Amino acid sequence: MRVLLVVAFAVAMAFPAQVLAGGGPFGIDHTVHYDNSGIWKRSNQQVLMYGSILTVGAGAIWLGDNDQLGDTFWRSVDSMALTAASTQVLKWTFQRERPSQTNDPNRFFKGLGAQSFPSGEVAAISAAVTPFMVTYGHDHPAVYLLALLPAYDAVARVKTRGHWQSDVLVGAAIGAGIGIWASKRQSPWIISMLPGGFQVGFVHHFD
Repeated sequence: MRVLLVVAFAVAMAFPAQVLAGGGPFGIDHTVHYDNSGIWKRSNQQVLMYGSILTVGAGAIWLGDNDQLGDTFWRSVDSMALTAASTQVLKWTFQRERPSQTNDPNRFFKGLGAQSFPSGEVAAISAAVTPFMVTYGHDHPAVYLLALLPAYDAVARVKTRGHWQSDVLVGAAIGAGIGIWASKRQSPWIISMLPGGFQVGFVHHFD
């Protein structure tokens, strides 16, 4: 669960002064000074999100499931897909208003237009990087630096008032948990339902 630990530390360090004076399910939620500039710009968050999707999808299709790296990419695909479905169901269930919609972190069950809890974006990025950390982290500790990607997104989403602090922490927990599950399966799930060409990988068609 290194992803969750890094995200929790980043959120706590980014907003240390008010952490004990909040609300929400963990008593830590509060609005912060709005910052949509520099590295925190929403456009940079979107580059990270869509870049993660593109990298994982392209890597899986290109490499197939013939070696450890390709297999890890496909487990990341599994992780991201299941995480996206899970977080969307939770958003529809809890219907929490975003900080951009209210100053009250306790406003749950306010209709389908309220989809703050949990953060699907932080969850997806956590889901994308966790299989790589599980597979390669023990032998290559530098791989754990991938946890900085969801940590950055978590802080940025709070700063741009897209989510509350508990939204991003729960999102990271969901993504990391599903990523670990996907890494421990006997084989990737989605690739088993696709034509054999995806399992071979496009790179091998040009050998």
